[in-house]
Amino acid sequence: MAVKNSVKERTDSKIKEPKQYNVIMLNDDFTTMEFVVGVLVDIFRKDEVSAQAIMMRVHKNGKAVVGKYPYDIALTKVEKALSRARAEGFPFRMTLEEV
Repeated sequence: MAVKNSVKERTDSKIKEPKQYNVIMLNDDFTTMEFVVGVLVDIFRKDEVSAQAIMMRVHKNGKAVVGKYPYDIALTKVEKALSRARAEGFPFRMTLEEV
C-alpha cells in the first residue's frame, strides 16, 4: 500500500492595496471653463456631462475632487494637466490629498 504524502503549503500573503489619493482641482479667475472641461475629458476620462458638473462644482465651491487614484497615477494626471495649463498660459492649480 502506497502512502501519499500531501504537503499543504501555508500562504499568508496579504496583498496590500495602494494608498489612494484624491485629485483636487482649484478655482481661479483666469482659467476658462472650456479649458477645465477639456482637461477633465482628455486627461481624467470624464464624459462631457460629468466634466461640466465637476467644472461647475469647482467654480461654485472653489475646489472639487475630480478623481481618486493610486499616487503615481494621480501625480501623472496632475502633471499632464498643469503642463497643458502652462502651455496655454493659465494659472490653473491642482493638488493631491491622501484619502
